[in-house]
Amino acid sequence: MTGEKIIGIDLGTTHSAAAILENGEPRIIHNDRGNRLTPSVVAFSEENEVLVGESGKSQAVLNRQRTVLSIKRKMGTTHKVNIAEREYSPTEISALILKKIKKYSEDYLGHPVEKAVITVPAYFNDNQRKATRNAGRIAGLDVVRIINEPTAAALSYGFNNIEGEENLLIFDLGGGTFDVSVLEVKKGTIKVKAVNGDLYLGGDDYDQRLVNYFVEQFNAEFNKDLRVDPVAMQQLVIAAENAKKDLSYTETAKIQVPYISFNENGPLHVNMTLTRRKFEELTNDLVDRMFLPTKQVMEDAGMGFNDIDKVILVGGATRVPAVEKFITELAGKQPFKGVNPDECVAIGAAVQAGLISQEIEGMQFIDVISHTLGVEDDEGYFVPVILRNTPIPSAKGRIFTTVRDLQNVVDIHILQENSQLSSSADERKPISANFISLGRFHLEDIPSAPKGKPSIEVTFDVDVNGIIHVTAQDMDTGKDKKVSITDAPVFSDAEVTEKRRLLEEMRA
Repeated sequence: MTGEKIIGIDLGTTHSAAAILENGEPRIIHNDRGNRLTPSVVAFSEENEVLVGESGKSQAVLNRQRTVLSIKRKMGTTHKVNIAEREYSPTEISALILKKIKKYSEDYLGHPVEKAVITVPAYFNDNQRKATRNAGRIAGLDVVRIINEPTAAALSYGFNNIEGEENLLIFDLGGGTFDVSVLEVKKGTIKVKAVNGDLYLGGDDYDQRLVNYFVEQFNAEFNKDLRVDPVAMQQLVIAAENAKKDLSYTETAKIQVPYISFNENGPLHVNMTLTRRKFEELTNDLVDRMFLPTKQVMEDAGMGFNDIDKVILVGGATRVPAVEKFITELAGKQPFKGVNPDECVAIGAAVQAGLISQEIEGMQFIDVISHTLGVEDDEGYFVPVILRNTPIPSAKGRIFTTVRDLQNVVDIHILQENSQLSSSADERKPISANFISLGRFHLEDIPSAPKGKPSIEVTFDVDVNGIIHVTAQDMDTGKDKKVSITDAPVFSDAEVTEKRRLLEEMRA
């Protein structure tokens, strides 16, 4: 792959960014507006024109019902966006964002872009990783690697600190997700020791708390509920985001939204002052939710905070003073300020791209799987096969058998544990809401035998992208079968071509 240019893409919940190596240095690619970050927003005008990025965000107030925000939170699910009598999957919406990034990257570089490294939260599961890869393919990109965001941040840091020997705590609070990782940097090798996180905690949640507060205050003053007005609610979302940013640098923020509604006396306005203290009161439980994943990741890494040399903050929401105060007090040290929290993930993705294309030498990294994987046994219990924080790529198998005499079919139900707490290799757990199904399949034509005699090995093979492949094999006959993940399939070339055609047709 030497000589091929590969871009790095941070596909974020609220903003995305792209970077590339130029003369051996990673650089952010400016978009068509000259900006370093692109809003992860897709909108459809009344004339069905597709608006992505700044153009989509700027019209959101007047076109809220045809504007898609924070779609990353729905990746890998069956969620659908219904606009103008058509359904769009999160994968298709993300593909439009990636296509925008591909286009402005080509304009910036002056040549076609065909390959990319795309980042995902470390706590993304198999379905979400497959959905991200599918989005890239639909956008016309060969996704050569999926890389975890904290690992990308560590690569960004390690690029200029290649000879050091340090333990890093990466604290990543973006628009929609929270990841915390412990990494070891040692003479050019970055090794992930442990990861943890919360897929439903991010800056969007802080914004929503403010929106709810604004609505309650307005209702108390004017006896009018703004929740029934999508235009008004989108105005409050923008006001909340701006107030959150203001309160990162000042003790008070002025919230003014004129003409947000009307009553019999005329126009009504939002006009209030919000203090940082009140903001922290409204969101202190969100800060508290970061404690368990952070505590657990340190235990999983087998380290104490005194073993951590640097704390690196990633994601715009880490600028919230209460968040920085939380991690400073917990870790007992001030965060390192030498990386840009908004850009370091894209920069790290470009570094990974350079390692793949061999433009960068002398660096390597070892990542881990973020969730424990296993199967359901005949009693409805989860049996772990490969534990989270196992280095990848990795393959591991476990022997199972039949539970009935003359049984010639075995049902293999693949599960992933989403608990933030660790599992042990011998721990069976009753299946609950903490588990998600990744797929199921049958191994057939097992020779008739008394129960307990056949040996069936179920093997999990996790590749460098964190994507899972599962095989069940009858050890006596050698007959095997691979799982088909139905929730987030790897699209065939024909399916990708058809989805790409539909999106192009829609854009036209």
